[in-house]
Amino acid sequence: MDRIEWVLANCRLLVAIGDELERTRPFDRLLIGTGIHLEPKTVALLLTLRRGGAEVVATGNLNTTQQEAVDYLGARGVRVVGGPTSDPVEHDGFLRELLAARPQLLLDNGGDLFVRFLEAPYDGLRGGTEETTSGRMRLEPLRELLGLPILVINDSPIKQFAENRHAVGQSVLESFLRITNKATNGRRVTVFGYGACGKGVAASFRNAYAVVSVVERDPVARLEAMLDGFLVPERDDALRSADVVITVTGAEGVVTAADVPLLREGAILANAGHFPWELDAEGIERAAREQSRRIEVLTGGHMVNLAGPRPLGNSIESMDLGFALQTRCLEAVARGEVGAESCVVPVPRAIDEAVAAAFVATA
Repeated sequence: MDRIEWVLANCRLLVAIGDELERTRPFDRLLIGTGIHLEPKTVALLLTLRRGGAEVVATGNLNTTQQEAVDYLGARGVRVVGGPTSDPVEHDGFLRELLAARPQLLLDNGGDLFVRFLEAPYDGLRGGTEETTSGRMRLEPLRELLGLPILVINDSPIKQFAENRHAVGQSVLESFLRITNKATNGRRVTVFGYGACGKGVAASFRNAYAVVSVVERDPVARLEAMLDGFLVPERDDALRSADVVITVTGAEGVVTAADVPLLREGAILANAGHFPWELDAEGIERAAREQSRRIEVLTGGHMVNLAGPRPLGNSIESMDLGFALQTRCLEAVARGEVGAESCVVPVPRAIDEAVAAAFVATA
């Protein structure tokens, strides 16, 4: 069994939802546009939407699109715009080409589609979903301009604990081990950010016998990290001591070329946030060369668990849950069960409860 078939067979919740949607057809005569990582687990999501009657036009994200997923989807009636790229200009063209098809529902990841929709609005868009905290931060100031129901998957408690805390932590650790082939035992690891993803990353590296420090601007979250047993040094001290630095904040320019003098010789930097701007990869690498330093930025600053060699991303079970939330939220928008007052808001509690109950029932 190849990897995509393995994933499809193990997304038990999406399979059950797909069986239901084939009967109820909530997406009949609707075009859904998606701008999300194209990898095997996303294949399961998009084919589930197809089972509900949708036509789907899809593109990926920077440096995470996997050609095998593109080919598999294309052979099954999903129009895929573009392919693997790490060129922001080319990626922008893919997003705009997707929007030119005028989808009635958008499944966004990082706010890319909704932001560009506002630049060239068209009639018929009903709303949709946003996957990430990064996207929510980007779209919140645009609520009045958007005026559409947009449900934020990452604000679901299920997404927070199942995917962000548990699965991201596991997949970032697994990716670090696979890419570097270096031990974590006794390594000094600095994690920037103590949201749900940062908590998972910090815990996973500590469980792998690393000495973990957390840098967090929010005093309350910093206190939580301390009470959870992590070191909470000042930012510069944390950088000076680190063998490994991992950013998980959603912010821009978390570590830049100006920080190179602080970094240890041979330090390894990785980003686990959605956008490749948390680490100034080019600036850091250039400054290191100029200073005759050896500093490594993994996967060019792109998401370390979805870029680089053999990118696996988060676990099947966590994405099965998260994509069940996506499907149910898109269904609610398609049926008109949420209105414009639900613009950039969390998943409705009733959907959280239904998805949680269904997952437990399939376990």
